[in-house]
Amino acid sequence: MSTATSELAAPEDLDAFEERATAWLSQRLDRHPPATETDLPGNDAEPSYAIFHNRTEAEERELLVRGKAWQSARVDAGFGAITWGPEWGGPGLTASHERIYVELERQFRAPERHETILVTVELIAPTIHLLGTEEHKQRFVQPFLRADELCCQLFSEPGAGSDLAALATRAVRTDTGWKITGQKVWSSGAQFSEWGLLIARSDPAAPKHRGMTAFLVPMDAPGIETRPIRQMSGGSTFNEVFLTAVELPDSLRLGEIGDGWNVALTTLGFERSSSGGIVSAGGSAADLIRLAKQLGITDDPHVRQTLARVVVYERATAMFNARYAERELAGHVPGVEGSIAKLVWTQNLKRIGDAAARFLGPRILADTGIPNTYAWTEHLLGAPGYRIAGGSDEIQRNIIGERGLGLPREPR
Repeated sequence: MSTATSELAAPEDLDAFEERATAWLSQRLDRHPPATETDLPGNDAEPSYAIFHNRTEAEERELLVRGKAWQSARVDAGFGAITWGPEWGGPGLTASHERIYVELERQFRAPERHETILVTVELIAPTIHLLGTEEHKQRFVQPFLRADELCCQLFSEPGAGSDLAALATRAVRTDTGWKITGQKVWSSGAQFSEWGLLIARSDPAAPKHRGMTAFLVPMDAPGIETRPIRQMSGGSTFNEVFLTAVELPDSLRLGEIGDGWNVALTTLGFERSSSGGIVSAGGSAADLIRLAKQLGITDDPHVRQTLARVVVYERATAMFNARYAERELAGHVPGVEGSIAKLVWTQNLKRIGDAAARFLGPRILADTGIPNTYAWTEHLLGAPGYRIAGGSDEIQRNIIGERGLGLPREPR
């Protein structure tokens, strides 16, 4: 199912769209100032290459307020749900229009898109659109696309991280609906979300991939406790979520009973295909090139080879995401392309961090006050996290091998 309606008129000319989007952005935001090849971002301010930020709860909430307002404004103007049809508040344009807008917005000082907003808009809304009932779609899709309400993922557990099928949270059928008991972990933005998309085991006797059911859970329901987890970056983006006899009506079940595995794979497919595009994380190829020029090492052939490799893989990630967006618009469900794109992206995050450490040497180890040196530690420490988030690199390789190449299954 496509996010755009199939009965729309011919889409707007790309050049005309770009001109209209540029005018709209110019009226609302300041452009980034032009920079020389060695200028640091932010008018010589110390750059941030953080992948997992260290913010207080008050700072996170302030960021969310700005981000939600900006997402709503984008949707209302036709730039926040570009490939969605008018019935969902979008103009029903193509993935090419969306790519043009994304590139344009990067030229302006737009509010940062908080990860919880990205999860709600890019992962949960399309999952509900694809698998939900008509009542689900009417209730959730447009509010989630506009970020009027936020939704987190309640998938991973202490004993079931990348092996989602090993989850133990129980969903027991009752006369009035369901009773959920268990624990989730690594739930990004759970403390800020009104809703959670939860996968629970509804039939312990069934094969583990078939005995799960998905639910939309109000995060203020009695029996839910959320505890932020302090990360080594200092921030508390992730959470533990405890569910004790949480009662839900059957109307909040997403998909058929026992079809939770399909719901989870659909959401994770959107996540893996989006990770390289929706998450603004760490340093980029442009940042690394700027660092090399600042250090005066761009004549070194090994440095040039490293920079070229980073640029090639960054471009490959963008092309994977563009291809996936076109396939999604054509009605294809998430497939192994998402796993390939996520692997390419996470490997390049590590490649960038390793290169920065090699270029800087001992200068990366301590904050001496020299700009653009110690700041790279935020990237170096954070990059391994995205090799786990959204399904570890090892899981992605299994998906590609088993589902994409038809290789024998990994021994269980």
